[in-house]
Amino acid sequence: MTVSLWVWAATIAGLLVLVAIDIWHARRPHHVGFREATTWSVIYIVASIIFGVLILVFSGMDHGTEFFAGWLIEKSLSVDNLFVFAVILSTFGVPDKHQQKVLLIGILGALVMRAIFIAVGAAAIHRFAFTFVIFGAFLIYTAVKLVRSHGEQPDVGNSRAVKMLRRFIPVTDDFPENSALTVKRDGKRLATPLLVVVVTILSVDLVFALDSIPAVFGVTESPYIVFTANAFALLGLRALYFLLIGLLDRLVHLHYGLAVVLAFIGVKLILHYAHTVWSWVPEIPTAVSLAVVVLVLAVTTVTSLRATRKAQVVRSEHG
Repeated sequence: MTVSLWVWAATIAGLLVLVAIDIWHARRPHHVGFREATTWSVIYIVASIIFGVLILVFSGMDHGTEFFAGWLIEKSLSVDNLFVFAVILSTFGVPDKHQQKVLLIGILGALVMRAIFIAVGAAAIHRFAFTFVIFGAFLIYTAVKLVRSHGEQPDVGNSRAVKMLRRFIPVTDDFPENSALTVKRDGKRLATPLLVVVVTILSVDLVFALDSIPAVFGVTESPYIVFTANAFALLGLRALYFLLIGLLDRLVHLHYGLAVVLAFIGVKLILHYAHTVWSWVPEIPTAVSLAVVVLVLAVTTVTSLRATRKAQVVRSEHG
C-alpha cells in the first residue's frame, strides 16, 4: 500500500488532535465513572471503524480488511495488557483519581515506542525477507510463554527501571494532590510515587511492543496500516481500562485465546516466507486471519464468562 506524504501528514495531524483531546480531558484528577468510560470507549471505537471504512473506500477491500484485522489483534492484546496495568496500579496503591493520568502517559509512551519499532520492522522486512520467519518464531514462542506464565504476578516494585530511578532521584512517600510527577521540597527536586509508576508502565510498554509489532506485521506489510492500527487500538485504551476493570477478572480464558491468535499469526508469517521461496506453499489470506481472530476471541470470551458464572454458583452453594 503506497501512501503519499500528505496522507501521512493528515493522518498524524488527526491522531494528534485525538491525543490533545485525551490530554485535555485527563488534565484534572478525578474519578472516571462507568458512564464516562463507556462514552469515550464508544467514541474511539467508532473513530476506528470510520477510519477503517475510509481505507475500504479509498484503498480497496484487501487493505481495509488488513486494517480491521490489525486493529482487532492490537485491541485484543491491549486488553491483555490491562491486566498488567491493573497489577501495577494496585501494587503501588495509586489513588483512583490519579490513575487516568498515569495510564495516559503510559499509552502515549507506548505509541512513540511502537512507531519506532514499526519503522525498524518495516525496514528489516523490506531488506531481509527472512525477518518474517524470525517474527513468526518469536510469536509462537510468545504464545507458549503466555500460557506457561499465566497466573504469575510480575514483581513490578523491584524492576530494573524502578531501581534505576530511585538511584538517581529520591522519591517521596505520598501522592500529590495535583498528579505531579515531581515536587520541590527544601530546594530539592523529588520524584513522586506517580513518576515511579509511570516509569514502570513505560518499561512494560517496551516489552508489549516487542510482541505487538510482529503480530500486526503478520496481517499486513504496510507501515501505514501497522501504525494506524496500533494508534487507534492504543488511544482508546485509557477509557477501556476503566470500562473493563470490573470485567478483567472474569476473562479467565483470554490468555488461551491470545496464545492461539499469536501462534496462528506466527505460522502465517512463516508460511508467507516459505511461499516466496516455494510457490507451492499455501498462504493464509488476511480475510481468513480476521475470521480466525474474531472467532477465537468470541469463543474465549463466552467460555470465560460461563466459567466464572459457574464458579460463582459453586461458591454460593458452598458458602
